[in-house]
Amino acid sequence: MPRNSLKHHLYVIIFGTHTRAGRIFDIALIIAIISSLVVLVLESIPSIGPKWASVLRYFEYSFTLLFTLEYILRLYCSPKPKAYAKSFYGVVDLLAILPTYLAFFFPSASFMGVIRLLRVMRIFRILKLVRYLQDSNILLRSLLMARRKIFIFFSTVAILVTIFGALIYVIEGPEHGFTSIPQSIYWAIVTITTVGYGDLVPKTPFGQAIASMTMLLGYSILAVPTGIITAELNQEMNSHRQLVKCPNCSKSGHEADATFCKHCGSELADPDQRVVPVDETQNAP
Repeated sequence: MPRNSLKHHLYVIIFGTHTRAGRIFDIALIIAIISSLVVLVLESIPSIGPKWASVLRYFEYSFTLLFTLEYILRLYCSPKPKAYAKSFYGVVDLLAILPTYLAFFFPSASFMGVIRLLRVMRIFRILKLVRYLQDSNILLRSLLMARRKIFIFFSTVAILVTIFGALIYVIEGPEHGFTSIPQSIYWAIVTITTVGYGDLVPKTPFGQAIASMTMLLGYSILAVPTGIITAELNQEMNSHRQLVKCPNCSKSGHEADATFCKHCGSELADPDQRVVPVDETQNAP
């Protein structure tokens, strides 16, 4: 891609955030996404939606055209358009504009429920905000690193709620509302997560003892996933600090937004120049 071409300039503006034009484009797009979500919320309010239907529809069509133009420009200036279209954000961009166009193909009143469901899919636009949060990548990598531990934790919780559900079913029985083991497992899940809807309540002393154990266990295990994610997040942030090195003393361990070295006081590189913008297709031009 020639660096003086229109395609390259569009690529720098749309996919990059290291230039002033790129930051302005990102801010404008974030405002458009949030505004479109506000329109979606207003459409769902009975006292506002029908009264301002024409105005809200006008805004919706305007936002759809704007996001369609953005999607086309991304395909045009991307080094590998097919790779972008198949990527996560490419699919999100497509889902953000499809519902409005699909609604034109279902004019019959019998399909109004389907159209309403498709229009709710516009909430996918909010997923596009993730790409503009640099710290979200650190959080995402932390979750990916902890996925096995989290899976083991949820498997353990699933076994526990199954055991407590089966016990409460045997102890309480259908006469107290525990009509089946799945219904009892639902009670165990609600209880162990400390939600406690109160629609199912043990009546026997033994059942109440099991419920007390379940509640205490629920408070005990709440800290487990928090500790797992916190440990992985701390490790990821420490790894990220190692990437910021001082050009004078070559020591690392600085914060991502640090301006001066904490060891020798020398000026560090501009934070915007430390991270090379990555194309969403994972391919540079």
